[in-house]
Amino acid sequence: MSKRIVALISGSGSNLQAIMDQCNQGIINGKVVGVISNRDDAFGLKRAEMAGIPGYFISHRDYTSRESFDQALMRQIDACEPDLVVLAGFMRILSPEFVRHYAGRLFNIHPSLLPRYKGLNTHQRVLEAGDPEHGCTVHFVTEELDGGPLVIQARTAVLTSDDSASLQGRMHTLEHQIYPLAVSWFCAERLKLTEEGVLLDDTLLPAAGFQLES
Repeated sequence: MSKRIVALISGSGSNLQAIMDQCNQGIINGKVVGVISNRDDAFGLKRAEMAGIPGYFISHRDYTSRESFDQALMRQIDACEPDLVVLAGFMRILSPEFVRHYAGRLFNIHPSLLPRYKGLNTHQRVLEAGDPEHGCTVHFVTEELDGGPLVIQARTAVLTSDDSASLQGRMHTLEHQIYPLAVSWFCAERLKLTEEGVLLDDTLLPAAGFQLES
């Protein structure tokens, strides 16, 4: 049975587009059934509209606390009856209650080789540290910020000519490969989170997740 996917966004929604494209191509056994943004000017809402997918704007500024905003998010998400919730550039820190509610069916993508460089400005931090490589990570979301069990990583060499903009461009290319891949595994019921860790085809993945060769 096709899985139902809800995406949370705050910006352009390029990862959302990559996931929608692979759903449309039949690569992902799923369908994006709702897109929710905390910004009404997010281009990802326009992407949803053009694809005929319901889009919802819920402003965090309308709520007095993170918890009350997350409650409103949860009501809208649950109304869509999702099997999987994907954070695709959603720039809000989620409350523990929210994360627990979607435990085992909540993904995020982060532009670093976690556990290195949690948080923001990852490309610049990689350059300032003189790292030889950079990458991106899909992980299950837990209460620890950017700290959930890793699903898949992709890597690229840092070039002497790189600046944060060029690194960001290459990260987007890699993100658009690994995020739909992780979603496809989940929707095919090949991937699950257990007390042991992340299982892919009933095999425990290493702590660093599946490593995509680039």
